[in-house]
Amino acid sequence: MTLVKSKQRVADHGEVFTPSWMVEAMLDLVKGESERIDSRFLEPACGNGNFLVQVLRRKLAAVELKFGQSDFELRHYALLALMCVYGIELLPDNIADCRSNLLAIFAGYLNLEPADNFHRAAVHVLSVNLIHGDAMKMRACDGSPIVVAAWAYLWKGRYQRRDFSLQSLTLSSTFNAEDSLFAQLGKHEIFTPAKAYPPMTVRELATIVDQTGL
Repeated sequence: MTLVKSKQRVADHGEVFTPSWMVEAMLDLVKGESERIDSRFLEPACGNGNFLVQVLRRKLAAVELKFGQSDFELRHYALLALMCVYGIELLPDNIADCRSNLLAIFAGYLNLEPADNFHRAAVHVLSVNLIHGDAMKMRACDGSPIVVAAWAYLWKGRYQRRDFSLQSLTLSSTFNAEDSLFAQLGKHEIFTPAKAYPPMTVRELATIVDQTGL
């Protein structure tokens, strides 16, 4: 794998890609979490997805191990695995490559054609979970606050989406810290979603792609 695209990009953005052997070694440090289907991973400078691709592969291996005997469960938990992978990236070509790379892994695992509802649902999920923006400023490319979608599987083929601001999620990490600046905040102020959506099936998620023209 080439670790830089150009010297100019390194100078302008500090862009250097992590080699695959290092990615695997780092993920092995959190092996249990990286192989848990519903654990959430956020890469704040995801590049073209070299970390997220390996996380998804590990999650899909866990799906295969646990649900390989049931096509219905396998397909729905594979989508949940994808829903639990997040990235933020400043450069537009990188975020486009990241979405494409993750979609290829997911579609290849389930042997999906582009017209399949699971493929179209995945396109929607990746458009939400992989954000073109600046993680340090917590702003999307259009200047709006970055929003993170928390997905949950409600059984019987339905998913729930709740949106949280990235800023509120960073506050939550310091909530229990002794003498924290945020110690006086109540949990309800941090963990209340900015928006909650009604439960949706794969077909309904796929329909969003048709409506938005993704």
